Amino acid sequence: MSTPVAPPAARRPTTEARGSIAPVLRGTATRAVPDVLTALNSTPDGISRAEAEVRREQEGPNEIASEKSPHWSVQLLRAFNVPFNYLLMVLALVAIVTDDDRAAVVISVMVGLSGTLRFWQEFRSNRAAEKLRAMVRTTATVCRPFLAPNTEPGAPPAPTSDGEEVPLRDLVPGDVIRLSAGDLVPADVRLLSAKDLFVSQAALTGESMQVEKADVPPAEAERLLAGGAAPLELPSLCFMGTTVVSGTAHAAVVVTGDRTYLGSLARQLTGQRVVTAFDKGVRSVSWLLIRFIFVMAPVVFLLNGLTKGDWYEAFLFAVAIAVGLTPEMLPMIVTANLARGAVAMSRRKVIVKKLPAIQNLGAMDVLCTDKTGTLTQDKVVLIRHLDVDGNTSQGVFEYGFLNSHFQTGLKNLLDRAVLERANEKKVQELARRFQKYDEVPFDFQRRRMSVVVNEAHKDRDFLICKGAAEEVLGACTHARVGDHDVPLTDAVRGRAQALQAQMNRDGLRVIAVAVKQVPAQGSKQYGVADEADLTLIGFMTFLDPPKESAAPAIAALARHGVAVKILTGDNEPVTRKVCKEVGLSAPSVLLGPQVEQMTDPELERAAEETVLFVKLNPAQKARIIAALKRRGHTVGFLGDGINDAPALREADVGVSVDTGADIARESADIILLEKSLMVLEAGVLLGRQTHGNTIKYIKMAASSNFGNVFSVLAASVWLPFLPMLAIHLLIQNLLYDVSQIGIPFDRTDPEYLETPRKWQIDDLGRFMITIGPISSVFDLTTFAVMYYVFRANAPDQQALFQSAWFVEGLLSQTLIIHMIRTAKVPFVQSTAAPLLLALTVAVMAAGVAVPFTSLGAAVGLVPLPWAYFPWLAATLICYCLLTQFVKRWYIRKFGTWL
Repeated sequence: MSTPVAPPAARRPTTEARGSIAPVLRGTATRAVPDVLTALNSTPDGISRAEAEVRREQEGPNEIASEKSPHWSVQLLRAFNVPFNYLLMVLALVAIVTDDDRAAVVISVMVGLSGTLRFWQEFRSNRAAEKLRAMVRTTATVCRPFLAPNTEPGAPPAPTSDGEEVPLRDLVPGDVIRLSAGDLVPADVRLLSAKDLFVSQAALTGESMQVEKADVPPAEAERLLAGGAAPLELPSLCFMGTTVVSGTAHAAVVVTGDRTYLGSLARQLTGQRVVTAFDKGVRSVSWLLIRFIFVMAPVVFLLNGLTKGDWYEAFLFAVAIAVGLTPEMLPMIVTANLARGAVAMSRRKVIVKKLPAIQNLGAMDVLCTDKTGTLTQDKVVLIRHLDVDGNTSQGVFEYGFLNSHFQTGLKNLLDRAVLERANEKKVQELARRFQKYDEVPFDFQRRRMSVVVNEAHKDRDFLICKGAAEEVLGACTHARVGDHDVPLTDAVRGRAQALQAQMNRDGLRVIAVAVKQVPAQGSKQYGVADEADLTLIGFMTFLDPPKESAAPAIAALARHGVAVKILTGDNEPVTRKVCKEVGLSAPSVLLGPQVEQMTDPELERAAEETVLFVKLNPAQKARIIAALKRRGHTVGFLGDGINDAPALREADVGVSVDTGADIARESADIILLEKSLMVLEAGVLLGRQTHGNTIKYIKMAASSNFGNVFSVLAASVWLPFLPMLAIHLLIQNLLYDVSQIGIPFDRTDPEYLETPRKWQIDDLGRFMITIGPISSVFDLTTFAVMYYVFRANAPDQQALFQSAWFVEGLLSQTLIIHMIRTAKVPFVQSTAAPLLLALTVAVMAAGVAVPFTSLGAAVGLVPLPWAYFPWLAATLICYCLLTQFVKRWYIRKFGTWL
């Protein structure tokens, strides 16, 4: 994909969040081992414990910057840091000043419950994440000289035989460490010696295949640097956070802690996180409702004061209206929804570190993911074994198996992949037919190794060579075509090289297999010179295969409206191959250097259209995610490597795995304890359900409260008394809140889960204006019935009027839950969860009963005549019918409901 290059002034610098190599480390690559040790004031046997203590005081611990969970008290305060909570606490203080203790208690309980629930859930999740961190190995094998018991004072120290295990944080520059398969490289180091050393740098670079490391001559390192090689590509350097796959090595620690490549990257990641889509949505909704209250409450106060003349009573009523208009359950409902989602995810072995991540998953419409370890198994697998013509050949596999089986060197991942496939009885019989005679070990110059085997009772030896395709081809003079060995002419060589190139373009790692049959040599020792006049048998191809769950998960996400984009540091052929395997089409590809040259607007357009991004550094990943967010997308990122950490923090929701790098887990909002990507689909659906239940409450409360304002304004002008006392409004509001406790447990229509769900503030305002006045229509009809039919039109009849509106208002508000919770016909096409239904019935019964109780009498309510209830039933039925009619019109007009 060609991209115009922007002028330098227009380009965005991308050094932010990118690791840097310490100059002293770069310098050691171009020095001989003795000079390196001299510069570090060290020896081949390391430094003494006393010297190590001195250096530790000077250099500090070998730790990188990290975001540890704050003290529980800080987490508790943060849990209450919600704009709406501040409004509620102000109203509680006003209620206390006006001696309205009931309102103050109700509001305080709502704030306390929501904050405590949020704190407890996040506190537990952070504890679980910290336990994962504690499970990581924390020691390294260090060579430390010591004085043997029989050593004379002043004699040179003798080296330890096996080294000692030292906590990683205690390593210092100058230490000499031993590395072996499975070790994490504990610092940035210079290799002193290595044997068959293969290292996985996927956590830093995204490259899926392991890289070979060795103590190459300084001239070779200088040549590589002059050719543009990055320090991470130098064979003699290993970096903190990478993993030894196979082989052994001795290495000198050059830099530790924050001065390492990983440390320089980690420093960029501490501090304030980006504001996510959930944060923006909640704040927008909160401030919309706050502005609405600040406008309407003073209007009610002025109208009642001017019309009734009792300014103190008008003030109390305006405060009650403000409390009634305030959806004080909002923090509680939001937190309960999120906490319920987190509990449901925990059953699927998922740790939700940040509760808002649940809803961000539901809003996510773009998932960006790293490739290695997330889409792929991070494990090399033998894919095919082909002859020179590209046909599957059992002979190629058998010769390759004998080579891997009989070699005595440490077996790398390719050998293990071959041996794992050798479970057929025929192949196992083959191993018993042969016995090993000799071998020519692997080295980094030849990049191949050979074993010599002898078939029992036969007078011939087989030299079987396996290694890098070009190097093996260079030692061949013949090729096996079909059942015949033919000279390796230019035509045959070209055919073999074309096949190799095609497999490389398909993203496969290619190993060539060759053989030479010679008469039994008796006691002869074979050497490198014998790797000549070989016959090329064919090729073995390897791949880091996709996870079994990757393709179904991507297909499921696509069905639910989530586009998947690949952001990786790996190369294009390998990544294209994986994309093809998981069902992602990538007609266009964007490379890291192209991203580097783009302005922000150019990158936004390119990121929208591109599926596959390769050869990216950490900063470029984060920049692509930021570009997608500016285009209005809610973006998730799935990654487990160190190089994924900036992108995890930039995304609206960052997802990592429990086996990921520490820095990735710290940066993530969600941690998968199992690597099945199908959990993501479940999380998306759960997030949408959480969002739907939250929006239900907000729209119910906002529209109902908006309607109440109209009713109060009309009654204030029309009636010679208050339509309801402040205490009535508070009791009604408390009962209404109880009816909504079941909302977090409600069902969501399957149609609602099909597409991403985001906060739509404009739609909320439109919904309030459209649906709210419906309740006012029936409030006014209730006013008219009480005023003209039941003659409750004078101050001495206000108790009857207030009792009637109390019951009608509560029942209509409670019923509206079921009208708004679904775009379908309630109770017929869509039924609420049992808990919500039960609470609805209980609250409606309580509301009807209150005027007949001593509680009702205590607050000025009176029993209603039975003749009122047919009017009430008719009002509620008409209310539901009109709401359903307007709902259908609204959906046709605006294409949305919740």
